[in-house]
Amino acid sequence: MGVLRDRMRQDLALAGYALGTQVHYLGAAIRFVRRFMLSPDCMGQEHLRAHVAELGESGLGASALKVQIAGLRFLYEKTLGRPAEVAWMSWPRAPRGLPRVLDISEIVALLGALESPLYRILALVMYGTGLRVSEAAVLEVGDIDAARGVIRVRRGKGGKEREVMLSPKLLEALRSYWRVARPPRPHLFVSPKTGEVVRPEAVRTALRRARLDAGLRKAVTPHMLRHSFATHLLDEGTDVRVIQHLLGHASVATTVRYTRVSTAITAATQSPLDKLPPLVRTAAKRTAPRKKAGRRV
Repeated sequence: MGVLRDRMRQDLALAGYALGTQVHYLGAAIRFVRRFMLSPDCMGQEHLRAHVAELGESGLGASALKVQIAGLRFLYEKTLGRPAEVAWMSWPRAPRGLPRVLDISEIVALLGALESPLYRILALVMYGTGLRVSEAAVLEVGDIDAARGVIRVRRGKGGKEREVMLSPKLLEALRSYWRVARPPRPHLFVSPKTGEVVRPEAVRTALRRARLDAGLRKAVTPHMLRHSFATHLLDEGTDVRVIQHLLGHASVATTVRYTRVSTAITAATQSPLDKLPPLVRTAAKRTAPRKKAGRRV
């Protein structure tokens, strides 16, 4: 793509997209170009329709297909200034399952299997605050406000800032990690191998290995720690709107889905059967069957 690729990269950066999103969107544009071996300037709606149709038939999941479509829409709407070419595109709908969570014993086993201080503290941060892995990985020293007991999230999804709780236990863990690792300021989490801020992909790999070492059957991801954070707070009776703020959800409807996996809420919900009056005769208390009345003459 050459010049167009550079322009698109600049447009993505100016729009405030996260680095990972920039990479995925650029990859979608490059994939489109390689399919037809033509510049996007020379292609239009018919090429896009054919490409999207092939992507759908290739077996891509709904989430992966959505990324491809989002990259193409950004390319034509923003970089090329031709929004009409992609106005027909719709977002693929994926069946929305329940969030997968870990129970407390599984959290303990996972943390115990993480031998690296770097990945152990990152797992503690994600479970202890509900941060996304992309948010946790870029935390800086100045984001930790010990005096107020909060962590400032400056690079949240969509460029939004928020504050989350800083528990005393997490603060002590962060201080212990700092004394051992001594990462270069201002960063908190730097890979000892590369000397750069740890990448989310490395965190995912570390969690996969720890899950195997801990003997857990569930496939563990960074987002599962976030799901567990929200679900365990609900189990403890935390208001859903507080959890919405902590997670950085724009809509409470996104947060409410965690109520579907909270066992405490499910168990505490009263069945309508319990509201029936006590005089209702149950099957266990039924008397002997009545004798059939004789035929009247």
